Amino acid sequence: MTVPPTPILILIVSYLLGSIPFGVLIARFFGGSDVRKAGSGNIGATNVARVVGPAAGILTLILDAAKGWFAVWLAARMMHGETLVLGLAGLFAMLGHCFPVWLRFRGGKGVATAAGVFAALCPTAMLAALILFLLVVGFWRYVSLGSIAAAAAIPLLVYLLWAPHFAPPASVTLTSFVIAALVVYQHRGNIARLARGEEPKFSFSKQDPS
Repeated sequence: MTVPPTPILILIVSYLLGSIPFGVLIARFFGGSDVRKAGSGNIGATNVARVVGPAAGILTLILDAAKGWFAVWLAARMMHGETLVLGLAGLFAMLGHCFPVWLRFRGGKGVATAAGVFAALCPTAMLAALILFLLVVGFWRYVSLGSIAAAAAIPLLVYLLWAPHFAPPASVTLTSFVIAALVVYQHRGNIARLARGEEPKFSFSKQDPS
């Protein structure tokens, strides 16, 4: 007998999907190094690109975004588009990435995974946030600043761009705020370094892990 999916099961699957540490796995595949012990120590695409190289960083970015997108897509298929479950699935994928059980709950900052979540929830808002991210990074060359700006803007962008003349469901608005707040919180160290003028600017050139 087939057991129908339940929201709880979908959220568990979303967390486990989000918790796949692609940055760690890809860094080991490309160079054998533990990205958690090099550069900034983060498992996200930016640090993977700095430590291992741009190809590894881009692949990490794609896969981290894909797991956020797939969590929402799966929830939409299993729960017939119920927006509360969609938003929560995206949030739990984010929690999995930021606090993965496999890495003692020490994960990444969730930018790429959040991008995948919002690409599934509201592609137009995600596109606008991406443009904002690129403008900030292109002008100031701080990936962290671009990430914080895009995260801060995404709840408003989702609200404005959800559908012509229609606001998003309250559940989507709430989960958008929570995901944005989580991304900003995960960048608290970057915010402190930006305030002190110590945040490193981004370059695609590979750095010496030492």
